[in-house]
Amino acid sequence: MALTEERTRTHAVRRINKPDPAARSRGGQRFLLVGLALASTYSLFPVWWLVVAATKDRTALYQSNGLWFSGWHLWTNLNQLFTYENGIFLRWTANSFLYAGVGSLGGTLIALATGYGLARFRFPGRDLVFACVVGSFLVPIALLTLPLYLLFSKIGLVDTPWAMLIPCLINPFSVYLAKVYTEATVPYELLEAARIDGAGELRIFFSIVLRMMTTGGATVFLLAFVNTWNAFFLPLAVLRGEQNWTLNLGLYNWSGKRLESGVDLTALVLTGALLSIVPMAVMMIAMRRYWRSGVTLGALK
Repeated sequence: MALTEERTRTHAVRRINKPDPAARSRGGQRFLLVGLALASTYSLFPVWWLVVAATKDRTALYQSNGLWFSGWHLWTNLNQLFTYENGIFLRWTANSFLYAGVGSLGGTLIALATGYGLARFRFPGRDLVFACVVGSFLVPIALLTLPLYLLFSKIGLVDTPWAMLIPCLINPFSVYLAKVYTEATVPYELLEAARIDGAGELRIFFSIVLRMMTTGGATVFLLAFVNTWNAFFLPLAVLRGEQNWTLNLGLYNWSGKRLESGVDLTALVLTGALLSIVPMAVMMIAMRRYWRSGVTLGALK
């Protein structure tokens, strides 16, 4: 009897000391939430500083706390931003939309067509072509700036919109993403069925493939848009006149006027920098529904 009671107490102690899986899971969730909170704070900290700085005048910008408001001069800064040098800021914004919008749209269409061809057509040298695509997007774009400038200078395209648009049309990384997405979403059987029904290759691509690659196309377009919108070295090399500058290049020129001519445009530069992130935020929100529909479609399949 005593031995039985001793065994019962031993088993009870073991059950008490055994770690609870639910408690371990809750601890992991708390750790994950703390990590996400720290990462979010680290990511949003520069944006908060930029928002606060854009509401200050030049005096408060240097003499007040950089992380909190000191007066409200945002509307004055915006008015000065849009009227300085006859509204050149609006021209730079339009140029950025032209280069990023048109270039990314054309580059996305070319990338989807190329990725589809590499994924669903068999031809001699296909693996070599794909290897060249992978190798080319491993080269930093900064190393290609000088060769592009020399090429465009020889054919007379320097300081023209084509010097920005042509490089945007060819993006090896977008081709790689399009190929991978095509292999995952476009089955051979569907293409063969369309060919049996008499559809040509162009009709198959525009009527079937592009519809199935909406999510991948949205991803390729967004990445290309952000990359072109934030480009600096390429426009710095191939654009000379102010009328053709991008938004980033124009703000960079304003920030250097303090050293060159003693004119302090820091408040305008910060206000312009705040406005420059608005299109990317809008683009991210607008593209979200395509990703959601793509995930839902994959779940249904």
